Amino acid sequence: MFKKASKGEYLDLILRSPQTIFSASDVALLWGEPIIKSVRLRLDYYVKKGNLLRVYRGFYAKDANYNIYELATRIYTPAYISFETVLTRQGVNFQHYDTIFVASYVNREISVGAQTITYVRMKDYVLSNMLSVDSSSGFAVATKERALLDRLYVSKEYHFDNLKNLDWKRIFELVPSYHNQRLEKKVNEYHKASFT
Repeated sequence: MFKKASKGEYLDLILRSPQTIFSASDVALLWGEPIIKSVRLRLDYYVKKGNLLRVYRGFYAKDANYNIYELATRIYTPAYISFETVLTRQGVNFQHYDTIFVASYVNREISVGAQTITYVRMKDYVLSNMLSVDSSSGFAVATKERALLDRLYVSKEYHFDNLKNLDWKRIFELVPSYHNQRLEKKVNEYHKASFT
């Protein structure tokens, strides 16, 4: 068990943390506080005083400059940023989407302020396989190859704008982890199309 924080350290420990998003459970660990109700009461107090923001049910931020991707992957976990959010950022798709797309265990669309977050349900064995998912920035993000496979896994037909800069060797290494013959067939079709 961590050493319990003293009264004057509570807010400071949150503000010094590299995280931008916190749940009451996160803060309880940070403070070494076993009583979650006490943590929630103190967090609510900090929100009322303007020291913290409540950004979504049960989630708090240091300020308005929190990382929306960090929040998106924390609301329903396990989760990682994928689909069009990655494909557009990586130049595989050219159409811009304001929505953040997240692979998760639920199908759901929520709003956080003006931001829409769409959660797309993946099978447990796909979601728990973290191959080609990068967590080095404090939240999980699929590579463009993994995002392409995620989209093909949940969509029967899909148009990609630019298949030239993909690592096809990596894609073919990842395909078996989806346990899906239709996906294998589609990947082969897209692979052939990428060279025409």
